[in-house]
Amino acid sequence: MRVGCHVSIRGGYLAAAVRAAGLGCAAFQYFPKNPRSLDVKAFDRADARRCAAYCREHGIVSVAHAPYPANLAAERPEARGRVIASLLNDLEIAEACGSIGVVVHFGTYNGADPLAGYRLVIGALDAVLACWDGSAKLLIENQAGDRAPMGTTPEELVRIRALCSRPERVGFCLDTCHLFASGEWDGRNAADWIRRARELGFFDHLAAVHANDSAYASGLRRDRHAPLGTGRIGADGFRRLLGAPEFRRLPAIIETPETGDLPHARQMRLLREWLGEDE
Repeated sequence: MRVGCHVSIRGGYLAAAVRAAGLGCAAFQYFPKNPRSLDVKAFDRADARRCAAYCREHGIVSVAHAPYPANLAAERPEARGRVIASLLNDLEIAEACGSIGVVVHFGTYNGADPLAGYRLVIGALDAVLACWDGSAKLLIENQAGDRAPMGTTPEELVRIRALCSRPERVGFCLDTCHLFASGEWDGRNAADWIRRARELGFFDHLAAVHANDSAYASGLRRDRHAPLGTGRIGADGFRRLLGAPEFRRLPAIIETPETGDLPHARQMRLLREWLGEDE
């Protein structure tokens, strides 16, 4: 796998790429703008082009992540309009930076009718992609089930993608902590989950992985990342899941907290060691 971590864009997009290279990343993730806001950003296109050129020269893959308030299942028209405009802005920045796509969470809907929530997600994706002609994709991320019982299964992600008007512009990002927290994967049933995902065609559209350990046990629906090696998933769990051939060459992004003993550089080395890819 192309192991890396999330980095800050402090100093610009090129600075983020240089920062990632300095950490030994083969891939990195970044927020294209303020992660707490849906405001559209006027960005430095020349800086973004320099980022893209640097990544090409050094063989680094980059992935953007939409701001946290980007809820595909937002109901109010004003809120939906802001999400759609923000995601288009994120895609534009990602394209300029040479990134493979923009990760966005599946969506949070707490209404009585789950089908209404799914329709909102599909409608938001269609609205964004009807206005987008670039190569960067929207990468839907599976959820932990902590905020709403949606988007935790590969069946949901595959079906939502298939129902979009432009599915070729939609891919997936698999978060290991979310998968574990939701109870879909308990660290031991990797073979069964991988079989399901294969039969569904999930891996045909998987573009990135968030390689995060979990602070809580499987099935508790607690979305809390732990530094690799300190959480409940552990080396064997990661090895069983990410050792499947479908994960080879994909970017594996670490989003976990850092500690004095476990900075991201050390956590990346651990993941490579667990997967038998240590340099």
